[in-house]
Amino acid sequence: MPSSIDEMDLKIMQKLQQHGRITAAQLSKELNLSAPSIRERIIRLEEEGVITGYSAIFNWAKLDRSMTTFIMVKTERDQEIVDFCEQAVEVTDMHRISGEFNYMIKVQTSSMQELASLQERLVQLGPSKSHVSMKTLIEDRHHLL
Repeated sequence: MPSSIDEMDLKIMQKLQQHGRITAAQLSKELNLSAPSIRERIIRLEEEGVITGYSAIFNWAKLDRSMTTFIMVKTERDQEIVDFCEQAVEVTDMHRISGEFNYMIKVQTSSMQELASLQERLVQLGPSKSHVSMKTLIEDRHHLL
């Protein structure tokens, strides 16, 4: 961990992970530090690239996309698969991996039919193997220390 990050920075970062929309005033009360100091620290962490952005976490079931599938793909058509995944609304994550397959794609679909449709489009880029997640036990885990 960079030496410029102290215990208070870690506390701020943990609070931001738990609630990305927390205000400096709320952080000030919870961490017993002035709001201007909180703001300065957040700005510094952003400028240093430690905090790279803020995002919303979706409840896929409420969006009728509760079926999580991990698809392993073997292809040498690297840019084409990246382009495909950037365009496919079902794709939420894409990773370059080592081993028998060279890509792992996480998709959220509403049904087996929607998954099959995606796989029919994907098979043109290379062989794949799918693993449907039956029950998610831990998700979006981003703990600092």
